[in-house]
Amino acid sequence: MIVVRYADDLVLGFQYRTEAEQFLQAFRERLAKFGLDLHPDKTRLIEFGRFAARDRKQRGEGKPETFTFLGFTHYCGQGKTNGAFTVGRITAKKRMVAKLKAIKAELQHRKHHRTAEVGAWLRTVVLGYYRYHAVPGNSPQLRIFSRRVGWLWRSVLVRRSQRARVSWERLYPLLNRWIPRPRILHPYPSVRFAATHPR
Repeated sequence: MIVVRYADDLVLGFQYRTEAEQFLQAFRERLAKFGLDLHPDKTRLIEFGRFAARDRKQRGEGKPETFTFLGFTHYCGQGKTNGAFTVGRITAKKRMVAKLKAIKAELQHRKHHRTAEVGAWLRTVVLGYYRYHAVPGNSPQLRIFSRRVGWLWRSVLVRRSQRARVSWERLYPLLNRWIPRPRILHPYPSVRFAATHPR
């Protein structure tokens, strides 16, 4: 059994479905003794792991289900070089949408501030976002986030200048200066799990 827990959120992995079902029943009964219960929308059993795609294909079913945990959507993936199973992670859609909404609201609030001041603030926010979400395999989502932040800032600058259109050519130097390009900051699994044990 594998357990990953953070505060009151947890993910458990079992080799056999029967074991998972037995644990879930026992867990529900245990919580009920204290007047607690599991969240009905967040609690579910899914087939996940290195054999999930193969087994579901043999049964004529679709791709393995995904699950969201700590702001990431986890899915069954394959390594690009060797095709080995890997747990893929991308930023959860709700997490990105919520962050972009917060940035939009703050940009509108800072609409009449100096451009350099807004740029410096935006750079800090975007770097903070990268520090959490820049995990291996999440580069496409980071690029989407970066582009959307650029669109949001452009829309505010256009309104501030009271001009119908502001060309991207004029804005690119500004965006390139203050919105950092995304890059992976967290180690790959081969590095993260590498350990040298005394012999």
